[in-house]
Amino acid sequence: MFQTRPLAFHCLLLLLLLGSFILSLSLGSMTVATGSLVEVLLGRLSGDVVTGTADMVIWQIRMPRVCLSILVGACLAMSGAMVQGLFRNPLADPSLIGVSGGAAVGAALAIVLGGSWSWFAPDWNLPLFAFMGGALVTALVYRLGVGPLGTSVATMLLAGVAINAMTSACISYLATTAEDVRLRNLVYWLMGSFNVASWQKVSWVAPFALLSLLMIPFLWKGLNALLLGESEARHLGIQVERLRRRVIILAALAVGVSVASVGVIGFVGLVVPHIVRLMLGPDHRWLLTGSALLGAALLSLADLAARLVVEPLELPVGVLTAALGAPFFLFLVVQRRRGQMYGV
Repeated sequence: MFQTRPLAFHCLLLLLLLGSFILSLSLGSMTVATGSLVEVLLGRLSGDVVTGTADMVIWQIRMPRVCLSILVGACLAMSGAMVQGLFRNPLADPSLIGVSGGAAVGAALAIVLGGSWSWFAPDWNLPLFAFMGGALVTALVYRLGVGPLGTSVATMLLAGVAINAMTSACISYLATTAEDVRLRNLVYWLMGSFNVASWQKVSWVAPFALLSLLMIPFLWKGLNALLLGESEARHLGIQVERLRRRVIILAALAVGVSVASVGVIGFVGLVVPHIVRLMLGPDHRWLLTGSALLGAALLSLADLAARLVVEPLELPVGVLTAALGAPFFLFLVVQRRRGQMYGV
């Protein structure tokens, strides 16, 4: 296992994030020169009215997409790091507590039923139902895991597995009863994509990403103590039950709002914390912030690759993350079996 200095590694992550930001704004079906990019950005920041094709492509199309990919990547990666620390399992993933499955069911209802929910604002149908589905399923899993002796992690995991199976069955049923157009929309949404990005969605996801970052100082000590075991953490003065509630609620909010905005994007919450852990070790003070930066940069680059790989068509970014994340996951399983990987 190779480890480096936390501050130096965070500086490298910031440079990677900045590079992915510039590349994502510049490249695509229309390549924007560096001079035009700087001119548009400086004009917008100064409040000047900038017109032209470059401004429309950069500010109205690519900028909200890049910002949304950065925010979603940070949310998914931070949630993965928190859930892995809470369950003390490096192979855990936020989807284990049912957030992604519940959000997928909510979105499937909004897509398949369509006009039946016309009393909502049309633009908010899908994200609202997806968020509600994720929140309800998470609340149910947590309620099932709470017993007379406190919260049982094993019971929560089993409940999450069972409810994920139920949500898969619900989605399959809705898919078989959907019309052709709505079925295509449902399948495409389940694969995850940023082609529906807008400033409205950016403004919706941003507060949850900021909340996750602001909560890091209140979580990292408790998660570090949990590495020693629950009883040891309690002896160190950590209120384990309160820590569990905070982590589960925060992960559910961050993942739920991400899935509600862009669809199901897998393996980010699993793979990114592992990469940061291998570089920095298990200290959550650095692991959480490093995961946020690396998740933001990698998902931004993944979205850029999804736009360029099969140009002029667009590959769903969830397909790309799954294609790259699955082999890495198998590598982690093999390394863990051989006892060569650092475990939390």
